[in-house]
Amino acid sequence: MASHSDTLVVFFGATAGANGGKLGSDEREIILLVWQIVDLHEKKVGKLHRCLVKPDTLELTDQCKEETGLSLDDTVTAEPLDKVLQQFHQSVSSEVKCLGRSSYTICVNSPLIIRQALHPEASKKNLVLPECFFSFVDLRKEFHKCCPSAGPVQKLTPASMLECILHHKFSCVETVKYKFDSGTCKTEPVDSETVIRARGLPWQSSDQDIARFFKGLNIAKGGVALCLNAQGRRNGEALVRFINSEHRDLALERHKHHMGSRYIEVYKATGEEFLKIAGGTSNEVTQFLSKENQVIIRMRGLPFTATPQEVLSFLGPESPVTDGSEGLLFVKYPDGRPTGDAFVLFSCEEYAQNALKKHKQILGKRYIELFRSTAAEVQQVLNRYMSTPLISTLPPSPIVSTRDCVRLRGLPYAAGIEDILEFMGEHTVDIKPHGVHMVLNQQGRPSGDAFIQMKSPEKAFMVAQKCHKKTMKDRYVEVFQCSTEEMSIVLMGGTLNRSGLSPPPCKLPCLSPPAAYTAFPTLPASLSEVALYQPPLLAAPRPPQTTAHNPAHTLAYYPPQPHLYMNMNMNYTAYYPSPPVSPSTVAAASPVLPQPGALVRMQGLPYNTGVKDILSFFQGYQVSTCETCRSTSSC
Repeated sequence: MASHSDTLVVFFGATAGANGGKLGSDEREIILLVWQIVDLHEKKVGKLHRCLVKPDTLELTDQCKEETGLSLDDTVTAEPLDKVLQQFHQSVSSEVKCLGRSSYTICVNSPLIIRQALHPEASKKNLVLPECFFSFVDLRKEFHKCCPSAGPVQKLTPASMLECILHHKFSCVETVKYKFDSGTCKTEPVDSETVIRARGLPWQSSDQDIARFFKGLNIAKGGVALCLNAQGRRNGEALVRFINSEHRDLALERHKHHMGSRYIEVYKATGEEFLKIAGGTSNEVTQFLSKENQVIIRMRGLPFTATPQEVLSFLGPESPVTDGSEGLLFVKYPDGRPTGDAFVLFSCEEYAQNALKKHKQILGKRYIELFRSTAAEVQQVLNRYMSTPLISTLPPSPIVSTRDCVRLRGLPYAAGIEDILEFMGEHTVDIKPHGVHMVLNQQGRPSGDAFIQMKSPEKAFMVAQKCHKKTMKDRYVEVFQCSTEEMSIVLMGGTLNRSGLSPPPCKLPCLSPPAAYTAFPTLPASLSEVALYQPPLLAAPRPPQTTAHNPAHTLAYYPPQPHLYMNMNMNYTAYYPSPPVSPSTVAAASPVLPQPGALVRMQGLPYNTGVKDILSFFQGYQVSTCETCRSTSSC
């Protein structure tokens, strides 16, 4: 009796862009499918079927037109991909049934049509592919195994190769995984030829989203490791491990393919990098992740006194945790103090979805954040917290900074660079080229502040003396001398006032100099003319005070260093709010992105000041009450 390997469906396709060895590398849609049944048992071939496919984007490249002989008019009246696939399935099933067979095997001249074109496009369009497309025979590979001395096969046709292997039993049927298998990564060596780094991922993307981006390629079990920064937030990068180098090479061809509206960069990476992110060293983590096929949820903001029973009660009976309290993993510092984070295991997607509905609900007096997580994230977070030193590193000795800049405060919101130059008058000639920097708020509108780089500290001092409280469009403008370091910190989202320099919002909890700042390259001689930054919360002019800057006090938190400058070629509009998913981050070597809004430090408050007094003080400004509730109990 004939088996399914005796009945082949030779399958071919073309896209609206690159074809041949680059098929699928440019994300173009499929426009042509061709198939024909071959009965190896009876040595017969069936009818040749050729179906055009209408792409969503009606555009064909010149290369496509030349190679396929098709024009745009040919595809306009064709059926969309889902209809053509239904036609394929019905046609093949009918012919196979007429042959007295119940199954068949897809046979391709190259795996690209299956792995790089059909599966990715079906995934993007949410199409369910017939089961036959999850396994196939690569005709070229089988030909090489059958005829190893035949040499290159580029000039051989599928028909000629089939003729050579008519009596050859197919030794290897390739498969496409139905879904990504999450799990733990063993600390065994990882072949660097199987690992890539994906960069530019949406902050809310999970390991399943990344696996979907690489649909058609087989990722190793637990082979997606989302990268976190020092604060435990995702940074938009991930390391992905494939089952072999062939799949890794195909993954590299998806460089700058899109996930939603964002293009993803794909680069080579090493096995050591993957193990550093995904490898776990804690027995506690290994035991927690030993259960198979579990959905992991991360909880953040737990009260430090929260018990396992309180967490289980918070999740409720509609979200039963796997094995009760054993399905909870509390994250702690090396001395045993809780961090407020925990990971929870659920046995199915339904229970996890029910748990996610508890996002920002109250436990005790704090709201709890819930996000999807991964095994690699569990390992990273546990490893990072367990390696955190109990005593912060002392800041280095302060370095005297050059005060060659001035800050303008209280500018009319309609003021432009030309107005500032007119305001500066004769001092305009002392401004460095492209040295005027408007400060915009979170909505991209003028904040009333600007920084100007002068040619020397003496020139900056002179401007501050001569231009302070001059009038611009019926408003007096305050002018203060400051340093380039202070300007950089403010433009990154910090605040600058007469009582000292407050770091950017994302840096407030740190007492030691943030390592991420050391990644900024040295400031170029001239800065870009306009840069967009977080609001410094100093939009309205205030009367001058006589209190001078206290460099020692300021530098105790953020000592200026020669490399504490900004790369003004960065895209400063890239300050994104925290997404409704697991915390997203920036890599340790990248600029740290602040949280939504901005924070301001208040010094000299009366000891009996309450929350209501502070809110009253900021009347007229939008204050994030939820963040206040996280640190007080009287809101």
